[in-house]
Amino acid sequence: MTAEKKDIFYRYRVGLGYDSHRFTEERKLVLGGVIIDHPRGLLGHSDGDVALHALIDGLLGAAGLPDIGQQFPPSDPQYKDADSYQLLLEVAKKVARQGFSVVNVDITIITEEPQITPYAELMRKRICQALDMELERVAVKGKSNESMGFIGRGEGIAALASVLLFRCED
Repeated sequence: MTAEKKDIFYRYRVGLGYDSHRFTEERKLVLGGVIIDHPRGLLGHSDGDVALHALIDGLLGAAGLPDIGQQFPPSDPQYKDADSYQLLLEVAKKVARQGFSVVNVDITIITEEPQITPYAELMRKRICQALDMELERVAVKGKSNESMGFIGRGEGIAALASVLLFRCED
């Protein structure tokens, strides 16, 4: 492999994150760092924000860092009911310390309800603030599971996030 090709492979890194949580009656619903008007929230050790959890795992994976469960273990009481937006801010700093900048983020939230479209722009803005990025570099969209599986039965929500990082000059 030529030095030029090796340099390209070294500089760009892709990460994929996934998360899912079941609904519960006892919590507010938080997705993408935004409180959503919905009668049920998501059960989790933190606030259950599947969109940000998927994004965090995508960032950590692309940077070659341990996953969200190792960074913020559910066994650690300090993360009980933690604000996932604050966790994202912490991970953004870790990724930057590794020498990476975020090129773009693409998040898909899979749910039968609530509809994501009315909240997507606000989610994008929150994520842009956390990652210090321009709006056009962040995508958030909702997809239905067409009434199939646990999502289709209205039991919970899942999210996928893809991330592209670029290692800055040494």
